[in-house]
Amino acid sequence: MLEQAHTDVLVIGAGIAGLMAARTLTEQGLKVIVVERGEVPGGRMTTLQIGPGRADHGAQFITAHTPEFQIRVNRWQDEGLCFQWSTGWSSGSLGTIPADGNPRYAVRGGMFRLAAHLAEGLDVRLNSRITVVSQQTKGWLALDEKGRVYSAPCVLLAIPVPLALQLLRTGQVVLNPTDRAALESIYYEPCLAGIFWINGEVRLPDPGALQQINAPVAWIADNRRKGVSPEATLITVHAGASYSRELWHLPDWQALVALESPLKRYIDYDAEIALRHLERWTHAMPAQPYPAHYLLAADLPGLVFAGDSFGRASVEGAALSGLAAAQALVETARR
Repeated sequence: MLEQAHTDVLVIGAGIAGLMAARTLTEQGLKVIVVERGEVPGGRMTTLQIGPGRADHGAQFITAHTPEFQIRVNRWQDEGLCFQWSTGWSSGSLGTIPADGNPRYAVRGGMFRLAAHLAEGLDVRLNSRITVVSQQTKGWLALDEKGRVYSAPCVLLAIPVPLALQLLRTGQVVLNPTDRAALESIYYEPCLAGIFWINGEVRLPDPGALQQINAPVAWIADNRRKGVSPEATLITVHAGASYSRELWHLPDWQALVALESPLKRYIDYDAEIALRHLERWTHAMPAQPYPAHYLLAADLPGLVFAGDSFGRASVEGAALSGLAAAQALVETARR
């Protein structure tokens, strides 16, 4: 017999957009189930455990450009979750950091702790990979690969748009042509992320990170100096989009050799790399986001799209997308 669950709103994806939406909807008195294919909530707000250390290998920091989100960041600071890490990054020089005055916030213990905090008290079903979403006479039905069935009058798709469209195609859901064209125009850049556990001295510029937007390796960060990994030195290296595409077909060990090369400049000659690990982010950065915070599907009541590809492509953008989508769903769900 199939395991079935009914709710007012089904949120697919437990990244920050899905979690912020779920919290808002729950606070409005609606029953919400969040389904997530991974073992932990957070999406790209994730932290990897390697040996005694930890490394943020997806999203690296948080910025706040709107009063609405700054209020929440301030609250997370008061709760001891977040702290100001920097106001800018070196582009490679070991000299003075060029600050732009805009704070970048890190999360104590790693980005995943903020996601875990947001998931507290919510009905989050992990290890539930949805394979199809279909429209029913009254609402929506979703089926996961283990045969679990979820039904709801409203569905929020808070996952990368290509994955959301695939679920709907499998369920033979026909989108309005204007919506379909807008969603299909959204595309993502990939990112290869290397994590290196180093025994020895690492001499990155203050505050332990450098960013080179147009270079093959766009980001290098020391998670120990960041405050994520006090027990061990774990370095995160992100390839830029073009370099990630160039290396994507290579086996992990070859891609790691390429990512390690620019790191050598900043580590002592006698330092030992104890372990190397590669993560492949297929949908790392929305290159052409949808201009609004969410998309409410025309002619398909209760279907909403949200995430970091709606509005500003950042942690803040994803959070604001989830909040706005939730507000749009409140009235629909109550009807």
